[in-house]
Amino acid sequence: MSSLPSIPDKEPADFDRIIETARPVVFRSLVSGWPAVQLGRSSPEELRAYLLQFDVGMAVEAYVAPPDVGGHFFYADDMSGFNFERGYMRLADATAMMIAEGRKEQKNGVYAGSIPIKQVIPDFEKDNRLPLLAGKPAEARIWLGNETVVAAHWDSSSNVACVVAGRRRFTLFPPEQVRNLYVGPIDRTISGPPASMVDIRNPDFKKFPLFRHALEAAMIAELEPGDAIYIPAMWWHHVEALSPFNALVNYWWQDGPADAGPAFASIAHGILTISALPERQRDAWREMYDYYVFRRHGDPAAHIPVHARGPLSATSPAIRHGIKEFLRRILSQQ
Repeated sequence: MSSLPSIPDKEPADFDRIIETARPVVFRSLVSGWPAVQLGRSSPEELRAYLLQFDVGMAVEAYVAPPDVGGHFFYADDMSGFNFERGYMRLADATAMMIAEGRKEQKNGVYAGSIPIKQVIPDFEKDNRLPLLAGKPAEARIWLGNETVVAAHWDSSSNVACVVAGRRRFTLFPPEQVRNLYVGPIDRTISGPPASMVDIRNPDFKKFPLFRHALEAAMIAELEPGDAIYIPAMWWHHVEALSPFNALVNYWWQDGPADAGPAFASIAHGILTISALPERQRDAWREMYDYYVFRRHGDPAAHIPVHARGPLSATSPAIRHGIKEFLRRILSQQ
């Protein structure tokens, strides 16, 4: 396990070059000038009051876990459900509960994440901006909670996450470590993408022996208020909130067309149609994917007249719509 590289500059001029490398990096003090960060350093109550002055009263989804799980929001031991309850409450009530529980010795884990700032606290961004992402289609979301743990998972979008209050520990794994992370169900997830079944804080190497290889490739960083982290798309990240009250603002953006749909759907379809085939056929399909999808050998339609390329044409809204209709016709016949 190694430390994530850090950049001390508050506004790195070469962020686009950093994105091209597809490697994670920490930006120290990137948002230290935000009013929210400065108030968060003062006290949780001051930050809460600051957030609530922007609150429009929408209910937010909140998770509550009992003290015995140590803030680790995960599956129940028998995998029949989850070890937490979820529901909706106002931001004022959720943050009050977080602060109150954070003071207890035996505390419930309370967590409200992926709250869209434009909808719930719309004026927050007027004083808390991130020029680093100017020109990118990134929407700000806020994550609030006490001492909680989010299992290692991936996102299909690129991400910049800014610590507003509390300390956070990020443990990252490159995409190829999926083979060593013992990923849980793909159709019944904790929140969004599939997550690793390994408790990174106390790994069971008898049950998950290959996880040792994942740890060798892991990168770790601890972030203070005002720090930020860039997480490239598809990198696995395990996140621990280490303080009694924590706040983080993150920005996701897609590097491809937004109307293309979720790429993970292709995995589900591949499991359905390819995974049960004999090994030699699976190998043949791997070649097909390399040729048509990953384009490791160049443009697969270069030899076809432009007017006849159909789904292999350069992507456009019309082409993407046509491919979706083609898929609907195929799936409706099954």
